[in-house]
Amino acid sequence: MCGIVGIFAYGQDGLVTPGLIESMRDCMTHRGPDGGELWISERAHIGFGHRRLSVIDLSTAANQPMPNEDGSVWITFNGEIYNHAPLRVLLDQAGHRFRTDHSDTEVLVHGFEEWGIDGLLDRISGDYAFGLYDNRDDSLLVVRDSIGVKPIYFGVFNGQFCFASEIKALLAHPHAERDIDPFAMVHYLSFLTTPAPMTMFKGIYKVPAGCYLKVSSTGQISMHRHYDAAPGKGIRPEETAGLSEKALEDFYVNGIRTRLRGAVERRMMSDVPFGVFLSGGIDSSTNVALMSEYTDLPLNTFTIGFKDHQHLNELEYANIAAKRFNTKHHQVLIDEADMIGYLENLIHHQDEPLADWVCIPLYFVSKLARDNGMTVVQVGEGSDEQFSGYASYMGYQRLYRKYWQPFRQLPKGLQRMAAGMAVGASAIRPQWETYADIIDRAARDREHFWTGAMVFWNTAKDRLVRYEALGSPDHHKTMVEAGVLDPKYLVPDSFNVINSFFAPFDAKFPDSEPLTRMIHSEFRLRLPELLLMRVDKISMSVSLEARVPFLDRDLVDFSFDIPEDWKTKNGEAKYVLKKAVEGMIPDELIYRKKMGFGAPMADWLRGGFGERVERSILGSGLLKRGLFKIDYINRLFADHRSLRADASLPIWTLYNLTAWYDYWIEGKQARGY
Repeated sequence: MCGIVGIFAYGQDGLVTPGLIESMRDCMTHRGPDGGELWISERAHIGFGHRRLSVIDLSTAANQPMPNEDGSVWITFNGEIYNHAPLRVLLDQAGHRFRTDHSDTEVLVHGFEEWGIDGLLDRISGDYAFGLYDNRDDSLLVVRDSIGVKPIYFGVFNGQFCFASEIKALLAHPHAERDIDPFAMVHYLSFLTTPAPMTMFKGIYKVPAGCYLKVSSTGQISMHRHYDAAPGKGIRPEETAGLSEKALEDFYVNGIRTRLRGAVERRMMSDVPFGVFLSGGIDSSTNVALMSEYTDLPLNTFTIGFKDHQHLNELEYANIAAKRFNTKHHQVLIDEADMIGYLENLIHHQDEPLADWVCIPLYFVSKLARDNGMTVVQVGEGSDEQFSGYASYMGYQRLYRKYWQPFRQLPKGLQRMAAGMAVGASAIRPQWETYADIIDRAARDREHFWTGAMVFWNTAKDRLVRYEALGSPDHHKTMVEAGVLDPKYLVPDSFNVINSFFAPFDAKFPDSEPLTRMIHSEFRLRLPELLLMRVDKISMSVSLEARVPFLDRDLVDFSFDIPEDWKTKNGEAKYVLKKAVEGMIPDELIYRKKMGFGAPMADWLRGGFGERVERSILGSGLLKRGLFKIDYINRLFADHRSLRADASLPIWTLYNLTAWYDYWIEGKQARGY
């Protein structure tokens, strides 16, 4: 995969220069160390830049930006199209002339000519983000893939529409503003990330997963959804009608197996060395098992552990899988000093805060793979979201049925009184804040589940943030008027973000099961903007492409139509997936206790590193803007050190935010390294 950038100075000839494109493009050399090219139109009103990480068709003929035969269509593309070969055959039969041997980029150009943008996006299977210019109507398209594996950002600076794979490239534009968007910040404090289309930078946005933008010759911007992860596309009702329980299980199991095999096989398309991250869990072990079916060479597998926290390590299970499939296995161990030494690079490559400390081990295992010659790896993201692999999912479901629904049957006045008492009590006992917020949400007829990763629910956020200091949201006016940004996002209540997913989903699928609704929300927010974002940012920081077979669109569509009782049957998380991989991987890997990918941040924050983090947060320039109540922050540290509460996630969330502000907004390195 690569780094892309573009400038469209609609109606203003002569403004796009090679120097400007190069300065933005070369901020992303890590995304494309194998070469950099650019293209500028004859009118110099539009230009594309491209940094190449060569993976498919290594010849210079596949360099980008790339035109069609007559130069009326140009593209700059980041990603992989896994079904480009059969599409190429169809396009060749339709009379299109190809100049490359097997470039997937060229398939996009001719596919757009043949089918238009919607027809093209409906046909392709891949992970991608691209900008495409059509000279025939002088318009620009900026596209993000169905699930959101590849990010793409945009902004309008001094009448020029700009896009790029990373925010840092946009900041290289001389008219880009460096300031925090306080309304995005408020949502980040809830979700650990900013919800699309917002970013933490004022005036910079990201294209949501499954969407594309069209920019006209007059600069009019419109946003269109080309895919939504939802029921009704994977299984026809007649396929399961009348089946016995055993036959139904066989149908789901065989459907998953077939689609997983296809997804993994397609993602082994590569002209460079590839490997796989291996934890010894069900997802990564399944990747290894299926990849082994499609190669005669030993796979390269990579895992990570912690030197001083053996209880977090999965090395034993990774070794079981490595031996079972005869892989060439590599592992690395890290400690607190390694983490501290990496933090400045973390803030730099994240571009905006991602409050997920998994980024730390992810970096070191990515570096391990790259240092051992890999350009491509397969990873296991997306399986837990589709098949209910998190214990918290079942916890939400139990809580919903056992307490939430009965509470909602009480008289409204009694509900509100109980909520008021709970919120008041949590001011004295902060450890009750989460439970108080649950009662408050029920009393206010709000969703029980928002997303699988929450930091500050509204009750806690009300005690942290000075909402009166947020200022005016007028800087979002252009995107609100264009229909790109929902104006409800511009108030501090983050329920509006979640409701923007649930309300239209419920209108379209009024009979959906609770778990299906939860998974839909995850595909709109947490999966693309946190989990996949961290994979892209961190792996590409070392020039490593990560592929995600569990998020193949065919598998996603199929899994959405599997009822929740089959995903958590008999209290077993991922029940139907586990049945599907029986016989592929050892049972001791399928049915072991889930550990998850993490880091010992709670312990680190109770020692000397915690003192550094406290100094960094309290000394940050962001706190001087009066956005936070300092007493609440002080209490977080006191509670964490005294073991009254595990405040590691709230503290890490604030640290990422303040370190980002000091690095990117005030232009100095974050303190406390």
